[in-house]
Amino acid sequence: MANERITEDLVEARLRSLGYYDDEDSIVVEKQQSAVEAIRKALSRASKSGKGRAAGYPEFIITSPSTPDMVVLVECKADVRHHQSDARDLPKDYAVDGVLHYARHLSPNYTVISIAVSGTPQTNAWSFFVTPKGSNLEHDLVSPTGAPVTTMIGLGDLIAAASFDPRVQRQRERDLLSFAMEMHVFMRDEAELEEKEKPLAVAGSLIALKDQVFARTYDEYPAVDLPEYWIQSIKKVIRAARLPVDKLDNMTQPFTGIQVHPELRKPTKGYPKGLLNEIVTMLAEKVMPFITVYHDFDVVGAFYGEFLKYTGGDGKGLGIVLTPRHVTELFGLIANVGKDDKVLDICAGTGGFLISSMVQMIRTATTEAEVADIKKNRLIGVEQNPSMYALGASNMILRGDGKANLYQGSCFDTAIARGIKAHRANVGMVNPPYAKTKEDLHELRFVEQMLDSLEKGGTGIAIVPISCATAPSTHKRNLLKKHTLEAVMSMPPEVFHPVGVITCIMVFSAGVPHAATDRKSWFGYWREDSFVKVKNLGRVDKHHTWTQVRDRWVEAFRNREVVPGESVMRKVTAEDEWVAEAYMETDYSALDLADFERVLLDYAMFSLSSTIDDGDDVETELEE
Repeated sequence: MANERITEDLVEARLRSLGYYDDEDSIVVEKQQSAVEAIRKALSRASKSGKGRAAGYPEFIITSPSTPDMVVLVECKADVRHHQSDARDLPKDYAVDGVLHYARHLSPNYTVISIAVSGTPQTNAWSFFVTPKGSNLEHDLVSPTGAPVTTMIGLGDLIAAASFDPRVQRQRERDLLSFAMEMHVFMRDEAELEEKEKPLAVAGSLIALKDQVFARTYDEYPAVDLPEYWIQSIKKVIRAARLPVDKLDNMTQPFTGIQVHPELRKPTKGYPKGLLNEIVTMLAEKVMPFITVYHDFDVVGAFYGEFLKYTGGDGKGLGIVLTPRHVTELFGLIANVGKDDKVLDICAGTGGFLISSMVQMIRTATTEAEVADIKKNRLIGVEQNPSMYALGASNMILRGDGKANLYQGSCFDTAIARGIKAHRANVGMVNPPYAKTKEDLHELRFVEQMLDSLEKGGTGIAIVPISCATAPSTHKRNLLKKHTLEAVMSMPPEVFHPVGVITCIMVFSAGVPHAATDRKSWFGYWREDSFVKVKNLGRVDKHHTWTQVRDRWVEAFRNREVVPGESVMRKVTAEDEWVAEAYMETDYSALDLADFERVLLDYAMFSLSSTIDDGDDVETELEE
């Protein structure tokens, strides 16, 4: 008779050969039990017999403190004939059926990687599945490269495969934003932090946790001493990053308000080690594992955006609304950035454009040396606001990316302008500060500065208020004297929800006068991105259709396709309107009442936007 212990020994030997037992602080392998209370509770009624309230356990339960929201289960059967039933509904008799049975008990609170193993060292079968947290549907486990996982691999590789499952990634992003809401409430009610202090407390703590000594020892410090240890750890990490600032204090000064905050250094009955300790602990457990996996997500920007919801855009925070992630991603695709490009953002904010570009550039790299070159030499940013600079630099440091090329100061400063031009960037991206009054610098002045900083023939992309494109101006004339207008795309009216500003994307070729090219510009009507408003979440890709919309947009732009009602080619000057709506031919046979209502709404919002843009009391400033 087949012996199941032989199969268990086979699995254990494979785990040992892959290093699962080498570091018990990093990986915990348990057999038919678990010391984790939440896992024990979830499996307390998981008997495969389906009778009573008996507990059930798979042969192996594998967890890692660095990825607390995931668990690996391994179920063994002695004979390959008992690997999987036709309907996967016989958990007592088959390995696949059994491990998925246990996964369904854990998936309400964990993303579960399920491994079914049957047979002997001579003849065996392995199956790998992932069940996203909050779901009871399993999927085959696939590596980040798209290849199915068919053999046992290291825990880091298993977690990476599960993490890049689109369903798992969406759930983890939702969890992160939900945690940001919790953090906002905690900081407001317990720590009494002001709106502008909250994102700095998050960013500073994440930077401090990059120091492995701090990450291991911060919990040993009493409440009154932790803030000093916290700021010193931040300085240590920043000093190693070699940021291009005159003094270390330029970067760390915004964090000093957190260091000296009286409420954060007090031990309390509920938090004997102090509130700063609690903030650091929460971020270490909830956010650092996320950052380790998802390098393309603007984590600091996500927290800032969540905190901003509670200021109502009234200037209590830093007064800036960040560019949505899907727009920063879209910019990289419009520019078609790759490993040989250099990307510049002269209004960098939290670094969203640079992060999205970096991720796309790395996808085209083939060696580690090329990846290192992208991170070290090919991302350049400028940010004037000291607090935003601290957030942006923190964001880059958290990834080890482009940190040596982030400048603090005005992009118009002669020294900084000379410094960024020396990098010889060939791609520029900018979401400039939107003018609050007529005395403020015009948005197109920033676009001009960005284009002037690029190599001749480089691609410059900007997202600006639609009024910049519709009204004649000296700024439009100055742009076309030196640069070529390649395209303008009208964006959805609520892309910056909850701020009601209508925008467009402009694409230029730098250093080539528009008249010299003597060719038409392409105008796209990109009003429908398929995002919808969801309570407490803002505009989201609820139906997961954005990727298809985005790819269709980018393909139409790259090929300069002309489609009635969607795009048009026109030769324009600075005196003309730079929007598709002014030139498109409409296919009236395809129109219905919904189209009529949408156009009326667009026109109403456009009229309102134009009225606001002409005023002197607008408080909104948008930055990437």
